[in-house]
Amino acid sequence: MAKVAINKDVCKGCGLCVGACPKKILKLGEAPNASGYNFAGCVDESKCIGCGFCFTICPDVAITVTGD
Repeated sequence: MAKVAINKDVCKGCGLCVGACPKKILKLGEAPNASGYNFAGCVDESKCIGCGFCFTICPDVAITVTGD
């Protein structure tokens, strides 16, 4: 099973990953991180297909994708 992990302390909440996800399982949260940004998160990890689009588009290298 694929897994997406977002480093909330690095994410600046640009939302590019949200738009890039073909399964629409990423969204920006409502609570800010320590830097004041509303960071992205995965709402249903079981639907992640491990395509890596979110990882590729993230300008802050805040996302890792593991698994098959």
